[in-house]
Amino acid sequence: MPELPDVEGFRRTLASCAQGHRVERAEVADAGVLHGVTAQRLKRDLKGRRFAAPRRHGKWLIAPTDGPTVVLHFGMTGRLVCGADSEPAGRFERVAFDLDDGHRLGYEDQRKLQGIWLAATDADVDRILGDQGPDALSLSRADLDRLLAGRRGRLKATLTDQAVIAGLGNLLGDEILWRARIHPRRPANALSDDERDRLHTAIREVLRASVRAGRVPDDPDWLTGQRDDPDPHCPRCGHPLRRGRIAGRTSLWCPHCQPDGD
Repeated sequence: MPELPDVEGFRRTLASCAQGHRVERAEVADAGVLHGVTAQRLKRDLKGRRFAAPRRHGKWLIAPTDGPTVVLHFGMTGRLVCGADSEPAGRFERVAFDLDDGHRLGYEDQRKLQGIWLAATDADVDRILGDQGPDALSLSRADLDRLLAGRRGRLKATLTDQAVIAGLGNLLGDEILWRARIHPRRPANALSDDERDRLHTAIREVLRASVRAGRVPDDPDWLTGQRDDPDPHCPRCGHPLRRGRIAGRTSLWCPHCQPDGD
């Protein structure tokens, strides 16, 4: 599932492939990924437009042109790929942009849970993104204190709520809490200063390593690397890991390293 590190990788793909280049042709193989815009309008409004520098906020990718702005969300299975426009389209390519230098930027998505929007103004971009908290990659310790203050919900649910912090998903939430040694069901407003220090440090370290890798790593010394094991054990202490539903998602934690403080 694409989370902040994946989308940051897609931003780099778009920048290296399309920034400064003109759209010769937009192709729509499946209009089911378009939101608030028809295939005909997308093709018409983007033809001849030049991509500017893209930016990311949380799990959203914002791709301005010298006309409208393309806004992309990757749901659970989306991705951006760049190749020569002479190459065959990928099996799950839904929309593609043929560029003036012979490259093709393709939006692929198997499950089609999100997709592509077209925004005429910055206000339209804000409306499409909806309520978003600060981007997790730029989160300061003061920001974290402010966001957790007064929140009675479980910490895992709070961290992965995009209206609180933008960009953290299920994998990152579990990894961060495991590294911070905090139980995912702890009340968000009940952390000590030391726990908030550990949490902020874990957010920063996990995101930096994940962005470098272009995904949440599944290395053996990462909690993520144990998720698919039928009998997972903690990479740090060796105790059996526990699975449970938190905020509607399967969560993984170590009851020895992350004691329940309720």
